[in-house]
Amino acid sequence: MSSYIDVAHPDRHAPYLDIPDTVVDYLHYLDFVRQSSPRTINGYYLDLRGFFRYMMTVWDLADEQTPPDRIDLTQIDLEQIRKIKKSDIINYLDYARSHDNGPRARARKLSALRGYFGYLCNQVYLLQEDPTANLSTGTPKKSLPKYLTESECLRLLNNIQSDFYERDYCMITLFLNCGMRLAELVTMNLGDFRDNTIRITGKGNKERLVYLNQACLDALGHYLPARSALPNLKDREALFVSKRTGNRLTARRVQQIVERCLQNAGLSGRGYSPHKLRHTAATLLYQNGVDMLALKEILGHENVSTTQIYTHINQRQLQEAVEASPLSRQKYHPPRPQQDDLQQDTGEDDSQGGAQGAEQGGQ
Repeated sequence: MSSYIDVAHPDRHAPYLDIPDTVVDYLHYLDFVRQSSPRTINGYYLDLRGFFRYMMTVWDLADEQTPPDRIDLTQIDLEQIRKIKKSDIINYLDYARSHDNGPRARARKLSALRGYFGYLCNQVYLLQEDPTANLSTGTPKKSLPKYLTESECLRLLNNIQSDFYERDYCMITLFLNCGMRLAELVTMNLGDFRDNTIRITGKGNKERLVYLNQACLDALGHYLPARSALPNLKDREALFVSKRTGNRLTARRVQQIVERCLQNAGLSGRGYSPHKLRHTAATLLYQNGVDMLALKEILGHENVSTTQIYTHINQRQLQEAVEASPLSRQKYHPPRPQQDDLQQDTGEDDSQGGAQGAEQGGQ
């Protein structure tokens, strides 16, 4: 996301020093009034900052050759914002598409703009018209999440090569069994464990309890003594720490570790990531009989509709199972001629043949 999010303190954000004042006010509104999650607010910050950088080029206050971080947005005032029209929003979305932003990214950017201009119109009454009114990018096509098969999971676990094997094996095990998000894993503390459960803080600072199976308990049982034996352990609260510095691992470092483990297992280059390991855990749980409501609680989804994507995975597996039949490749061929058709083709007459047979029988 951004370096503005502190892994150890995800509820904190650096001062907003590079965006217009009205955007700062809007982000504070999201934080204190709407109580949006820090990551949601940070995402809106990045999208709105990108939009106003684009508008600075439209207003000829910056050119496309200027590095984005050199464009001063703090001087944008309300009068300039009031000049923004619907055509500017549409042109920006087209600009985003030309810069490799897919449907989902463009829908997210429009959502940030819609929230911001709606705030100016309906909350603080600084605008009379909303330039995003009645604008839509359409419904982005939902793609099925990628996931590892059971055999690929075993191959990943059996091919971990690391200078801190116990830690990396434990992280992969928790990803594959508990379905936690990357941000949830890196912010876990030793105090979050009690007996065979772990308290996970998810989106919107919502907490949930997830039970640990025997594989997770075994992995933790090997990792925790190795962690305690580190000579330079500094962050004594963090669960996963760097062997070199003794500090909490960053999200980027965990991504690198997962990428290396996937490569050692011959699974790199397939689009797998820590988030795909979360999808893998959810898929394997669903395929083995865990119902939707239980899976929703394990994953920390707010609505069961988010969890239902895994039913589509199961439907695809059913389709693949049917297509695995050896008869699935049978080609259509036209019907064979019937006996009656053969007789007609040779000029035979059934009624005459029957009469002749009767006469011969009388003789």
